[in-house]
Amino acid sequence: MTKLSFKPLGGRVLIESIEQAEVTAGGIVLPETAKEKPQQGKILAAGPGDRTEKGERIEMDVKVGDVVLFAKYSGTEIKMEGKKYLIMRESDLLGIVG
Repeated sequence: MTKLSFKPLGGRVLIESIEQAEVTAGGIVLPETAKEKPQQGKILAAGPGDRTEKGERIEMDVKVGDVVLFAKYSGTEIKMEGKKYLIMRESDLLGIVG
């Protein structure tokens, strides 16, 4: 994997989506148009966390390397170095897998 020079701000994370299998359990090959939008991904970078009204940092519950679940259409899709990534707030994540 190429090291990306991107650092999310505040309580945001950079996620690489984990694509679903291209072949179903029954052996049917799914075309790109039939695939569901990924809802699982790996955190590649994480911001330092949001701040309280008093300016104190709120530590993030997730860290680089965590595999997370998120809602189907959450986050902002960006393209860097020819690959698609998602930027989203930690509060948009549904949970950590594993």
